[in-house]
Amino acid sequence: MKITMAAEYAVRCVLYLAKHGQDVLVSRQEIAERTLTPGKFLAKIAQDLAKAGILTIKQGAKGGYRLRRDPKDVNMLVVVEAIIGEISLNECTVRPSTCPSSLDCSANLIWQRARQQVRETLRQATFADLARQGSCCVPAFPPPLHASEQIP
Repeated sequence: MKITMAAEYAVRCVLYLAKHGQDVLVSRQEIAERTLTPGKFLAKIAQDLAKAGILTIKQGAKGGYRLRRDPKDVNMLVVVEAIIGEISLNECTVRPSTCPSSLDCSANLIWQRARQQVRETLRQATFADLARQGSCCVPAFPPPLHASEQIP
């Protein structure tokens, strides 16, 4: 299983906003630059996040995005599933009717358990905790060069 780039960008966007705090308006351009997300792609992702009630969008020259909810009330599962839909490892975990033997399938039990563990891990990861632990954004200013790295 691999999370889509759209979901990755959504996590970066929400984490960047979480570091600023709830209800702080941040421009789309700033978020795109600092999270290395293409601007037009970020606009689409933000629409999905807004539909899920995670952020609000303010249009216009002084517009941008802001978290609608407290970062402690937003977790990675909500953000990822707002973008890609419900996480599943295979079709039979979310639609047992697609497999005639899903009720008796021993592998299906493992798929279900793995899916539950992935979802629970993401559910436990709140953006308040992630924001305290660090960032996945590029620094606003490059770090200073060490003396041995400076240009002569």
